[in-house]
Amino acid sequence: MTIRHTRRVFLSAATVMAAALAATACGSPQDTASGGGDAAPVKVGLVYAQSGPLASYGKEYIEGLRAGLDYATKGTGKVGNRKIEITEVDDAGDPAKAVSAAKDLIGKGYKIIGGSSSSGVALQVAPIAAQNKVLFISGPAATDAITGVNKYTFRSGRQSYQDVVTAKSFIGDAKGKKVVVFAQEGAFGDANEAAVKNVIGGAGATVTGIRAPASATEFTPFASQIKAAKPDLLFVAWAGTTAPAMWQTLDQQGVLASTTVVTGLDLRASWPTFGAAGGKISFLAHYFDGASDNDAAKAAKAKLPGGVIDLFHPDGFAAAQMIVRAAQEGGDDVDKMIKALEGWQFDSVKGQMTIRAEDHALLQPMYQAKLSGSGTAYTATAQKTLTGDETAPPVTQMKG
Repeated sequence: MTIRHTRRVFLSAATVMAAALAATACGSPQDTASGGGDAAPVKVGLVYAQSGPLASYGKEYIEGLRAGLDYATKGTGKVGNRKIEITEVDDAGDPAKAVSAAKDLIGKGYKIIGGSSSSGVALQVAPIAAQNKVLFISGPAATDAITGVNKYTFRSGRQSYQDVVTAKSFIGDAKGKKVVVFAQEGAFGDANEAAVKNVIGGAGATVTGIRAPASATEFTPFASQIKAAKPDLLFVAWAGTTAPAMWQTLDQQGVLASTTVVTGLDLRASWPTFGAAGGKISFLAHYFDGASDNDAAKAAKAKLPGGVIDLFHPDGFAAAQMIVRAAQEGGDDVDKMIKALEGWQFDSVKGQMTIRAEDHALLQPMYQAKLSGSGTAYTATAQKTLTGDETAPPVTQMKG
């Protein structure tokens, strides 16, 4: 587990931490936010994947967070007169490392923890936050279980329910429709099939699954099963190096021409794996460059490498805004930070975001998208933007 201490003015996670520590030293959080009292830094601990299989997600998260801190503090890197100080810890996507890092930071007095590229990590860190009464803002982790897990836990990204509702939007009224989930055997496939059955099946569709071994390299038999099922919607959940062969086979066997095929749009680097099939697939999208055009998106583009916003940059950007909000309004009082975030509406890269007070779900726009291009040069365009209300998950009772 590697630890990086960054005293530069990163505008968000650090902002919240400094606010948390300064209020204790100088009196009221209002004095701290307005610049009164001493100038103890806002110390924020970020535990996320800098290495391991989710390192690319973590890289985008921290890039987005730095851009968001700059935006939220208007370039000052401060909350009031307190500098934002960030400590970054690499959990490598390992829950045990993340828990150890979070406990270490909390033991050093940190009141705000951010990060979690992995759902497994987020689900282990959230209880630690509740036990120690510190603020935890989860990042790209998409598991629905984070919503409502406890009052100390928030999220800066979307959740799986919002993905599946976006997929459902491609077929309109689901009642009486036939939906097939094509996925690999294992936990990833299980989770996706369960989500589709819950969301789309719960809306009246008949949902069945076709599963392929993770080791499969020949996909013609599965394509035949899909065509025989004659679904109104084929939901594909796939990961790994066999994706190009799988998509090529579905295309060659006429599956993509026979039904609406939906899958999630991943990082830009993955787009070439769709090959010639890319233009025939309907994508549910959390975000892609150009999906929105507002002040926050323009600010992010100005700060991000290459001026391009990718999938998880908005999660880091929103986390920074939430951290600054918590520090400004709550000082070092975690209960006041929580109250400041609950019900808060703010404009971020994706547009209007709302933190639902009842369970801390983050209501946000989602997108229907199409890909065009070839080789390594692809462009995504939005076909439809779904509002935060349209993709809102059911309210979950707060567990703790």
